[in-house]
Amino acid sequence: MLTLTHFVKAASCAVRGAARYGVTSLRERDAKTRDRRRATAILTFLTRMGPIYIKLGQIAATRSDLLPPEWVTTLRVLQDQAPYMEPDAVRRAVERELGGPLDDTFRTFQMQPVASASVAQVHRAELHDGRTVAVKLVKNGVPEQIEASLRSLGAQLRLVHRLVPKVRDLELPKRFDEVARLLRPQADMRQEARRQQRIHANFAQHPYVRVPAVLTDLVTDRMLVMDFMDGVPGTRVEEVAFPRERLAQRLQDVVYTMLYMHGVSHGDPHPGNIMFTPDGELILLDFGITVELSEDEKWGLSSFYYACSRKEWDVAVDRFTRHFVEAGPELATGSEESEEYVEQLTQVLRHHFDLSTTRWSTVAYFNDVNKVLRRHHARYTANFTKVELVFLSGEGFAAQLDPDMDIWGNARKFTDRYSPYMSAEVKDRFTKAFSRQMPASLDLRDRAARTLVAPTHTDRYFFPSTFPVFVREASGGRLRDFDGNEYIDLHGGYGPHLLGYAHPVITEAIREAACGGLVNGIGTTHEVEFAEHLVAAFPAADKALLCNSGTEAVLLAVRMCRGHRRRSVVAKFEGHYHGFSDQGMVSSWFRFSGDRGHPTPVAGCLGTDPGTVDGTLVLQYGDTAGLARLREHADDLACVLLEPMPTSLVCLDVPFLAELRAVCTELGVPLVFDEVVSGFRAAYGGAQIMADVHPDLTCLGKVIGGGLPCGAVVGRTDLIDMAKSSQDPFYDYENKVFAGGTFSGNSLTCAAGLATLRHLDENPHLYTQLEDHTQELAAMMREATGKRDIACRLSARNSFFSLNFSHREAGLYRERMAGSNFKATIALAYYMRKHRIHLPELHAFLLSAAHTTEHLDRIAHAFEESLDEMLADGLFVT
Repeated sequence: MLTLTHFVKAASCAVRGAARYGVTSLRERDAKTRDRRRATAILTFLTRMGPIYIKLGQIAATRSDLLPPEWVTTLRVLQDQAPYMEPDAVRRAVERELGGPLDDTFRTFQMQPVASASVAQVHRAELHDGRTVAVKLVKNGVPEQIEASLRSLGAQLRLVHRLVPKVRDLELPKRFDEVARLLRPQADMRQEARRQQRIHANFAQHPYVRVPAVLTDLVTDRMLVMDFMDGVPGTRVEEVAFPRERLAQRLQDVVYTMLYMHGVSHGDPHPGNIMFTPDGELILLDFGITVELSEDEKWGLSSFYYACSRKEWDVAVDRFTRHFVEAGPELATGSEESEEYVEQLTQVLRHHFDLSTTRWSTVAYFNDVNKVLRRHHARYTANFTKVELVFLSGEGFAAQLDPDMDIWGNARKFTDRYSPYMSAEVKDRFTKAFSRQMPASLDLRDRAARTLVAPTHTDRYFFPSTFPVFVREASGGRLRDFDGNEYIDLHGGYGPHLLGYAHPVITEAIREAACGGLVNGIGTTHEVEFAEHLVAAFPAADKALLCNSGTEAVLLAVRMCRGHRRRSVVAKFEGHYHGFSDQGMVSSWFRFSGDRGHPTPVAGCLGTDPGTVDGTLVLQYGDTAGLARLREHADDLACVLLEPMPTSLVCLDVPFLAELRAVCTELGVPLVFDEVVSGFRAAYGGAQIMADVHPDLTCLGKVIGGGLPCGAVVGRTDLIDMAKSSQDPFYDYENKVFAGGTFSGNSLTCAAGLATLRHLDENPHLYTQLEDHTQELAAMMREATGKRDIACRLSARNSFFSLNFSHREAGLYRERMAGSNFKATIALAYYMRKHRIHLPELHAFLLSAAHTTEHLDRIAHAFEESLDEMLADGLFVT
């Protein structure tokens, strides 16, 4: 296997030979003097050989664990003090790129560079409008030198491949070509500018990371102009007063954030490419090398390391091999060699993640993995080779900042992204606290585990509840558990209890209906009146069909559309959850695939019908340009399904919805709004009333049942009547769809739903109150995180809250989820629970009309106390 690490080692071996030739004959007695002279010889050799070799020297200068200290110190000059062009050559080069006199663009221009590395040098300048900028200029002849060096090295490796049979299995020419593709574009400033702009956008609101903004009008093939940023170069970090251990942790956090969350990372985070401000901010520079991970690779990285943290070695080996290894047929599952491979890689993983008592070393880890792969004629994927470089460079620099840092411990925040993981100390503290606070709930948790799987709370998919509350009584906006603890509830049963628990209007309606007999499967006036109120709430609705849940409503709506259109493909939106059906869960969770503009459908869980996944077209909410894909697939589409106000993002994009409505009308494809959560909660009727954009079908649930199980589909007559019998069974089989449900439209649910709708219709001030309370609480929470410099994105409107501990302002669902600190979000639920506030272990929570201003103050106070405790427990890097 050939990786960039091997290039570093190969270069070191070569220059060691050069150093011995030049200085060992002196036979100095002083070891430091000897190392210094050898390092100087190496420096001279690398400088003379050109930019590719200088790049290797830059990487080697971060490896204080591999090279003598004098070597590292000497080679560090390559990170920002490499040879540079003379002033006359600089002026000619800049004017060549500008296509005119330098003075026409710049008021001042410092000909002496402020930094010079392997490919380019950077000058400070001032524009005529007064802005201070940095001008990055590719050195004359460098692109040609890079190409010549790569050709020379490539030829040598091809010769070795041809003449040395023992190394042919390594496929050195192929691996070199992969690395060459990484190094060759470094002299292309237009490409670098695009990468820098992406990473600048990703860190735009970060509390301690800065990336210079690019002046796109002044970017050419060999020149890049950006905002000038002052800072202490990473090569002189000793001048920074900020604690070194915190700088190291911040550096690792930034590298892992780019890899695990953003999916696009600085590819060469050595000291020459990073500066520090006096208060510890990191300034990222030089994006000639970047690494991009697909959604599948990001998932693979997290899932592999998570399995390692749980010591599930077989699972870890499988995930690592599937995502990051190119394996030959000899490693086919079940073969003898495959078993040996699994056993040997397991030994490596156990040693580094479990048994080793030494400080974590990424270098040693990668070396040991490489040995196993070579032994079985396997190799990393090309992209993982780049990931290896990022890990190695980042760790090397971080270790220089803080030799005692716990690299693996810090990494757990990212490798356990979706787990309720917390340090053993914090978890033990929670266990003791909750054992005192709510022992009866914990006893019920343990009792339930013996006979009950509760997938909506205790055993929730992705986010199981470690310390669940078992409720004895619920009233208004409060819950009381079996230990007598009273909690302010922000869960709301996932949405139905808009008016609060045990509202007298609903309770009385249920009591009367129960006394009249629980009627189902036979008509009642409640059923008719309930349907009339539902239809009246939606301007575009003609009829209603009742069912038992939001999931059923979506199932029936999709079936009606498929029957009506005689087509099977459903277009839905990434991150929009439509209940637990196979169709409703496609691409709804935290597993993404495909390009951001062309998502690939992903099954919501194991057991999903593959045909349903294949029959789904996935789009992005808010991506108006992406709606062109509907035209491309119009002949196959049964319908377009979405949440008009996605509850995971709490946003309402009216222009996008209007354009979507226009496209669906143009194509004759039914538009289906899933307002199971937002219907009658965001407004009387739902988000479509606020947007004034009306679908062909609306799926409802939650609020409309008054707390009882209920669902409905309302909409156009021709679509709803797809489920209405023609009284000709032969015609029905060929032209109608089946809709059933023993308890659909039962008297109890319809009575409760009817009472709820009447009360909401008669009291419109409740919606104004809810919005006022929402904004009041959101303001207090934003102030709390702002005071503590905690990166947090809180979206709130119309009783909905979506909270993510993230610096990233993201429009697309996948970007918002990718930037989220799930661990902190899950932990927040438990910290708040200690302070008698009940949050779900999710990213979203809800207010009800029963919450008072006093409740809001108590919630805000508990949030502040929870943040302070989370900071003290190390859940945030500061």
